Amino acid sequence: MAREALADLIRHAATVAQTSGLLPKVALPEFSVEPPSRPEHGDYATNLAMRLARAARMAPNAIAQILVSSMPPNDMVATAEVAGAGFINITLKPEYLGHRIASIIEEAGHYGNNNQGGGRRIQVEFVSANPTERLHAASGRAASLGAALSNLLRASGWQVELEYYVNDAGSRLAAFGQSILARYLAARGHVGPETEVPKDGYHGTFIAEYAQTLAASVGERYELMPMADAVAELARNGAEHMVALHRADMEALGVHFDVWFREQALHDRNEVTAIVDELRNRGFVSERDGAVWFSSTALGDDRDNVLIRSNGTPGYMTSDIAYHRDKFVTRGFDQVIDIWGADHQGHVGRMKASMQAIGIDPDRLTIILHQLVVLRRGDEIVKLSKRTGNIIALSDVIEEVGKDACRFFFLARSSDSQMDFDLELATREAAENPVYYVQYSHARTASIMQLAEERRVAHLTVDGPPSYSHPAEIALVRALIRYPEVVADAATNLEPHRLTFLAQEVASLLNAFYRDCRVLPSDRQPVEDAVIAARLTLVAATRAVLAHVLGLIGVSAPERMDRLDRPE
Repeated sequence: MAREALADLIRHAATVAQTSGLLPKVALPEFSVEPPSRPEHGDYATNLAMRLARAARMAPNAIAQILVSSMPPNDMVATAEVAGAGFINITLKPEYLGHRIASIIEEAGHYGNNNQGGGRRIQVEFVSANPTERLHAASGRAASLGAALSNLLRASGWQVELEYYVNDAGSRLAAFGQSILARYLAARGHVGPETEVPKDGYHGTFIAEYAQTLAASVGERYELMPMADAVAELARNGAEHMVALHRADMEALGVHFDVWFREQALHDRNEVTAIVDELRNRGFVSERDGAVWFSSTALGDDRDNVLIRSNGTPGYMTSDIAYHRDKFVTRGFDQVIDIWGADHQGHVGRMKASMQAIGIDPDRLTIILHQLVVLRRGDEIVKLSKRTGNIIALSDVIEEVGKDACRFFFLARSSDSQMDFDLELATREAAENPVYYVQYSHARTASIMQLAEERRVAHLTVDGPPSYSHPAEIALVRALIRYPEVVADAATNLEPHRLTFLAQEVASLLNAFYRDCRVLPSDRQPVEDAVIAARLTLVAATRAVLAHVLGLIGVSAPERMDRLDRPE
């Protein structure tokens, strides 16, 4: 990456200056090398002089002058100039820019990848909705976030495993079975209290539809069974039905999990009981009011948490602790990322405390919370209600706007920001629709290259690297060279939304370049061979970057689009 190479040059300059006595021999602080806020200031800027000023007891401007004068000759830097209070603005050599653009084509398919992960194993668990209802729009956000993050980590050298945790045990599943039974009995013609869905049950229309199907297919089967047995079987079968629907929704969204992990498996292997024993052996269990408690306040949590309720059933948190022990100890992941809805915020500290209690470094567990999704059609908000039958199912959103729009739109904001998803905009074939605009731009690059083949100029070669001087060329070149840095930063900070920003930026710069710079010759506008070759190289490099970033996001990169204007 250009940024890292420049950072090495700047460190070398500082070492040279310290060795020669121009700067005091103090430890170099952390410093940044980033694109400046204004493009006319160059390609990169560093703040090392200002960061070093206190320790060196010198004015930042004076330090900056020394660093510039101590920078060794190199193939990258054309100019390094001191600006403001001590920034160093750096402009890269045209030859370096040309070489980097040419190398993008050679590295197509993996340009932007890095080895931050070093082959370490990481698990990303996301969506993991209870198998008691259809997936809703917020699940689409979690799925898009988790899948893109997994792609990003894989491109950054991690061994990644995607997991969906199926909560097929516990009190919610019992309430689910009771809800189905009530609807089934009503469908069978029963009248009375037994046909009323429990207050804490599930009232959605999908329950009634499922029960109607059951009533028609199995007849009186559940009328003849003891109620407890009927509830248990309906809960199991209903959960399997819902899991199948969840799988179908994920497939429709293009999200593929490596593992669908069953909570019931923890109970079957006695891991839930074992985790209580382990916590007790480590001194983190107390008993009061007939229940067994995890003494999480001893680890900084705001309250203790129930492990075993007074009726003998495990608390909500108990299987979660066992599940995470399974991830770290049994399966041996180096790092684990959980993606949860914002309503689980209070559970984050408890989960971290529980890892500490069982001897696992809490820093190995990262929990990302995603905020709510507000669905709109233009200015109109589409109302959602999870349990009253008004839920807007994720499958309906996918059907209305398509997989690509879902993946891009759900990823268009940082996970900690509430987002508005405009269903109307997502289907619009216009520049204001970001996914359409980016895909259109990729198709434009393919169209230009196809026409270059037809005109037999696609393989023009000239001596030396391609050269760029037009402002529109330089702006696009800078964005493409910066792409590996965006990937690295997005992976480090677990922020895949940065990819959508980069994709839109590159698309915008490509279209400005296409507007202002003649790529292919015509009878009216001849173009020199060297210019054609350089600009076609830039188009091909842009095509490679757009294809790569769309692949990380999980969006297709079309070669053709019906409304695409053919280049002249």
